[in-house]
Amino acid sequence: MANGTGIEWTEATWNPIAGCTMVSPGCTNCYAMRMAARLQAMGLERYQGTTRRSGSRHVWSGKIVLDKDALDIPLNWRKPRHIFVNSMSDLFHEGVPETFIRDVWSAMEAANQHTYQILTKRPDRMLDILGKAAFRKLPNVWLGTSVENEAATPRIDILRKIPAAIRFVSFEPLIGGIGKPSMKGIHWAIVGGESGPNARPMDRQWVGEILQICRRQDVAFFFKQWGGKNKKAAGRSYRGKIWDEMPHRNEARA
Repeated sequence: MANGTGIEWTEATWNPIAGCTMVSPGCTNCYAMRMAARLQAMGLERYQGTTRRSGSRHVWSGKIVLDKDALDIPLNWRKPRHIFVNSMSDLFHEGVPETFIRDVWSAMEAANQHTYQILTKRPDRMLDILGKAAFRKLPNVWLGTSVENEAATPRIDILRKIPAAIRFVSFEPLIGGIGKPSMKGIHWAIVGGESGPNARPMDRQWVGEILQICRRQDVAFFFKQWGGKNKKAAGRSYRGKIWDEMPHRNEARA
């Protein structure tokens, strides 16, 4: 858990789940996968077995670890903050039981001084589960999906169907153009290039296309980073400015 984080668009991370699997090209150089391998090597129990060696690197093994002891952590954080839920996994991974997702939902409802940001590459399962009577729309929970290129844009259409206070799309790592998808019903877009030793480059034109869509469809635009092998050196300035736009609950649309 991190009470404070280097992720520019949030203030803390909360990980009641560890482990994942790759589902699309955006997962190839996943930072969480690299971090899980390091934590596993350091002997942290909850990450044991979550990655395996594949050639010169570690990849997800498919093992999912549920940490029930972590469910109460947000209650102990008195100061309200934005919390990225499961930065080291995916709450809607097929290996996470619906009963545990309900436990996470209850924890967010109980510690309602915070705003929770949930990001998934599996919006189809998110829709299936959150459409059930056991789940109600929480005003302090934002729901998002990751889109790395045009092939992944159908995830936006699925996200639009899910009841949420705020819906957002993370175009990170942006490894290709996205075409011209509708962002109707989406309140926030995060754009970022891939970082790390094998980072794939991000074209300025792809960023410009997303900014243009956001301006035309009234979507808040957040530029996270250019990425690359040295993301700090590459910076996060675009067109001579820092773009830190955030959505607001009173601006949310149906």
